[in-house]
Amino acid sequence: MIELAYGRASVAVDVAEERFSVLNAPGMPDEHPLSDAEIGEAFDAPLGSPPLDEIIAPGDSVLIVVSDATRESGSAQLVHLLVRRLIELGVAPFEIRIIFATGIHRAVTASEKRELLTPFIAQRIQTLEHDALDASGLISLGETERGTPVEVNRALTEHTHVILTGAVGFHYFAGFTGGRKSICPGLASKATIEATHMLALDFERGGRRAGVGTGLLEGNAVHEECERIASLIAPSFLLNTLVDERGRVTRVYAGDWRAAHRRACEDYAGAHSLRLAARREVVIASCGGRPYDINLIQAHKALEMASHACAEGGTIVLLAECADGLGRADFLKWFEAADSRALEAVLRERYEVNGQTAWSLLLKAERFRIHLVSSLDDEAVRRMRMIPARTIEEALAETSAEGYIMPRAASVLPVI
Repeated sequence: MIELAYGRASVAVDVAEERFSVLNAPGMPDEHPLSDAEIGEAFDAPLGSPPLDEIIAPGDSVLIVVSDATRESGSAQLVHLLVRRLIELGVAPFEIRIIFATGIHRAVTASEKRELLTPFIAQRIQTLEHDALDASGLISLGETERGTPVEVNRALTEHTHVILTGAVGFHYFAGFTGGRKSICPGLASKATIEATHMLALDFERGGRRAGVGTGLLEGNAVHEECERIASLIAPSFLLNTLVDERGRVTRVYAGDWRAAHRRACEDYAGAHSLRLAARREVVIASCGGRPYDINLIQAHKALEMASHACAEGGTIVLLAECADGLGRADFLKWFEAADSRALEAVLRERYEVNGQTAWSLLLKAERFRIHLVSSLDDEAVRRMRMIPARTIEEALAETSAEGYIMPRAASVLPVI
């Protein structure tokens, strides 16, 4: 019997041990939730950067960038300690602001702010909203060498210092989360987000652009363009974390926004890549519960990882509650395309970020038989070329093949 996270609860699965192997990340040595004192030590030993007390001065204004509710980053503990440190360094509380890097996601709710920041910080420090479609809240910084329009939240240019926070994990085309993603796509306009994300596709040859993929940074056009845009803001400091299955901080990488992020990515890849002798016919994948399965667009990240462990033509059972639905009200429109090639042609003419997620999902649905255990409407699941299932046992009824179980699929990269 194994418990798999589903939303804020869990689902028990009774499968034969000789039939399924459980795939968990190797993890970091001596991994444990960090105390406030241990996080403070990371503040004082930054990578490639002077410590905060040599950067921040009394009278400065500071903008802290925080991930939204679709990410687990340990922000409540981290931001609370950061705000205290800034005040100790002479920054007035009214000169500290927090902005949520929502990109094109929905706004953060009041209850989510309390969870992400602690009620104490949410009540005492001003929080700002980002709207990728609101021109009045954006500022243009020109174009990159590639011709990408650089439009970002104007608050990034209205403070003495910008400090980035967030967690590092795998991303299926940007390589990793964290670092530069707090600015682009996190605080960029819809046009800028689309222009950078569009680089993931090779419209001349078809399919994914070479160098773009999970765990890849070098030669990854999406990562490199987002980093170019972040460099125009020149963040003063970065605090990226690694978190455990309960969202508790187990590592902090402080310092230069490039150097600290790169070290975090290297450590995360080493601790979360798992070598396998072969793919198997069946993969049962849980996203890891909320927020990783808050909606289908987020749950797709777990599906991506499961696809690395499943044999071509095999069965993937994805456990994803999707309490917030699909993630976009118009997400289903992309599945009007006959197949992934037809959808790719549509994206060539009118690209949208969520269209690329739909394309990636559709591509997997053509390669594998995907059963989705969720709270979504059955007809919507079928339109996305997946098979709705009420239970994992129901999804496995038609196969007796051996397989893998991935309890936190989004955080494990199977390497054959």
